[in-house]
Amino acid sequence: MKISTREFSSYKESIAQALDEIDAGEVLAKEGKILIKPNLVNASPFPVTTPVECCEAIIEYIRACSDAEIVVAEGCGDAVLETGQIFSKLGYDELVGKHNVSLLDLNHAPLVKKHNPNCRVFPDMMLPEIAFSHYIISVPVLKAHSLATITGALKNMMGFAPPKYYSGSHGTWKKAVFHNQMHQSIDDLCCYIRPDLSVVDASVGLADFHLGGNECHPPVNKIIAGFDALEVDRTSALLLGIDWRDVPHLR
Repeated sequence: MKISTREFSSYKESIAQALDEIDAGEVLAKEGKILIKPNLVNASPFPVTTPVECCEAIIEYIRACSDAEIVVAEGCGDAVLETGQIFSKLGYDELVGKHNVSLLDLNHAPLVKKHNPNCRVFPDMMLPEIAFSHYIISVPVLKAHSLATITGALKNMMGFAPPKYYSGSHGTWKKAVFHNQMHQSIDDLCCYIRPDLSVVDASVGLADFHLGGNECHPPVNKIIAGFDALEVDRTSALLLGIDWRDVPHLR
C-alpha cells in the first residue's frame, strides 16, 4: 500500500494533501463510526503529545467526505492525571462543540475479553469494545522511545490497554506491564487491534526520548499517512535516522 510523505506547511493543508494522495476520502466516505486515537501519554504539550490542531485537521477532512460518528479516544499513561484532565489541559474539549465529536477515556471504557493462542505475552487481553466497532485512525507524533526505540502508529495502540489489567503490581504508570517485554507486547497487542489508517505528525520530532529531550534539528517537517501502519512506522523510523530492521516490533 502507498505511503504518503508530505512536506509540512500547515496541518489543514498537509494532512489533506497526504490523505488525498492515498485516496483516503473514498475509504472514509464508507465508514459510519470513526475513532481518532491521538498520543496523549501525559499532559505535556507538543511535540510530546499530539496537538489538537492535528486532530482537528483530520476531523475537518472526514467531515468533508462523510457523516460518520467521530470519537476522539485516548487512555493516558500518566500516573496521576486522568485522560479527561489531559483532554482539557491540551485543548481537546474545544472539539466537542466546534465539530460535534465526542471524547472518550479508553482507560474506563466498557471492555471485552479476546483470546489469541499465538500471542506469547498476551494470549488473553481485555480491550475496549469500541476498538472492534469503529474504524481506527492512529495519530501519533514522531518520537524516539527509550524502550520501544520508536513510538509510532502501532505503539500508539497501547492507549487502548485498560490500567485495571495493565498497570502492573505497583500501579504507577497506567500501562506498566508493557515495559517487561515491550516489542513483543506491541506485536501481541496489534494482533488484536491495529490502525485502519495512520497519520503521523512528523512536523518536529523528538530525537532522543518520548517524554522530552532534544527536538529533531532541523525539524523533520513531514506529515506521513498510510493504511499500512507497519509501513508507516518503518517510514517514520527512517526519518528519525533509525533503521527499522533494528526495531524488533517493526521487523
